[in-house]
Amino acid sequence: MTNAHAPFSEPHPEVLPLGLDGVLVRFALRFDAGANRAARALVASLEAAPLPGQVECVSALASTLVRFDRMATTRAFIEQALRERLLDIAHTPTHPERIWRIPASFGGENGPQLTQVAQIAGLGEAALIDQLCASPLDVLAIGFAPGQPYLGLLPANWEMPRLSALTPEVPAGAIVTAIRQIVLFANASPTGWRWLGRCAFRPFQLHAENPVPLRAGDGVQFIPVEHSALSAIEATGDPMGGARLERAS
Repeated sequence: MTNAHAPFSEPHPEVLPLGLDGVLVRFALRFDAGANRAARALVASLEAAPLPGQVECVSALASTLVRFDRMATTRAFIEQALRERLLDIAHTPTHPERIWRIPASFGGENGPQLTQVAQIAGLGEAALIDQLCASPLDVLAIGFAPGQPYLGLLPANWEMPRLSALTPEVPAGAIVTAIRQIVLFANASPTGWRWLGRCAFRPFQLHAENPVPLRAGDGVQFIPVEHSALSAIEATGDPMGGARLERAS
């Protein structure tokens, strides 16, 4: 793992062509906390001050994609401008400005594989839930399905592999884990990650003014509630599922 204050895992991030109208800035060849922060910092910089001809920018776990209008600019210009922009963000760590507090219920029908996760992590079930809910999680990336967040990183005892066979389906709102990360499912889906909890918050809300409430770089904290409390939240029909958005102090 890289130093907590070092944004790049490699001394020189790669600026690579991608398709006809894309440039990929790759900070590492595999997930790395510093590379992830750097990818998010580059997006924040490009959103605050877009490059001429920039159409879109989005971060993944260790890279940033920038799309450009081929009628308005050139690939050579975008690539050079990105190299210059990287110098500006090289020592700018990102910290969550927004933190989501999301009620969630764990174990039983809301998380049938909680016992298995606790055994692998070397904790009792209650201690595992306490550790998860006390861990500061960042939205590392949005992907796989609209609005769906990858959250991390959890402590080292959460370093567990994916399942050897798929769980045929987990419901929308399922909280699953593998490789020190959490995924909060936007829709019912098969998964190879272990299912330990569920919430009523929907990370993709088709008819909302803002269909994707979470964004990369947000902080997330799960607030444990009983199954009956989760059922009461669901009965309201609110896709925010009792989640509270707070500004970091």
